[in-house]
Amino acid sequence: MTQVKSCVKISLIVSNVFFAIVGGAIICLALLVEAVTRSNDASLEGRYTGLILLYVVGTVTMAIAAVGAYGAHRQSLPALIVFLVCMVIGTLMMLRVGISLAAVRPELEGVMSDKFRQLLPLDEANEKTKKITNVIQETLQCCGVFSSDDWRQELPDSCLCDEPAEGKCRDVGYNFMMLQMKKSVFRQPCFPIMVHFVLLTFDIVMGMAFVLATLALLGLTLSSVLISQLHAGARPAVLLVPALFKPAPPKYQELRDAPM
Repeated sequence: MTQVKSCVKISLIVSNVFFAIVGGAIICLALLVEAVTRSNDASLEGRYTGLILLYVVGTVTMAIAAVGAYGAHRQSLPALIVFLVCMVIGTLMMLRVGISLAAVRPELEGVMSDKFRQLLPLDEANEKTKKITNVIQETLQCCGVFSSDDWRQELPDSCLCDEPAEGKCRDVGYNFMMLQMKKSVFRQPCFPIMVHFVLLTFDIVMGMAFVLATLALLGLTLSSVLISQLHAGARPAVLLVPALFKPAPPKYQELRDAPM
């Protein structure tokens, strides 16, 4: 029994170490997203909710892992019970998030396409949309959402391409003072690249949800076993106490057995 308890204890500590590593990775991901957004001079408006959620999930994950590791190391029943409750809640929440994301993923590309088509033509879009589109075009080296025709005749400088040797450019015609002119622009539209990165991010978040659910289920199982073993180990100490002392016979039995 002692060997089993020790094995469960070590397994629970190791699983919580991995749990803490995943929490730290989530925090690092949030820091990376924030740094990339700021380096590209993109606004954080609309991203704060997602970043705060990542910070909260990472911090809570590391805190719960610390409680579980402490409870396993010290064999503390209160800490283990708190950890067990957190694991039950965490397993249900992560499974719900992962299953919901998996159900939405096949429809994501179509939803994005419909949203972006509402912005066309780009030359008639508001200034904020144009600014964000120019940043995306410069960063991803693409032109237009679905093609360079999205800008009609007003191609911005962010579409211009000067790398013909790599096959990234194509010539498009435009009218300038009654003259037919040509510009070299990026061949690749932005939508396929954006969809690729969005789906990749989606897959990473979905994968983290299922990994956290798996770790939570493992922690739930190990903590339940350890709690039951601690309870079982506490009972014999009470049950063995009467065995150390032989109870005296009742008084009436002493009188009956006394010699006449």
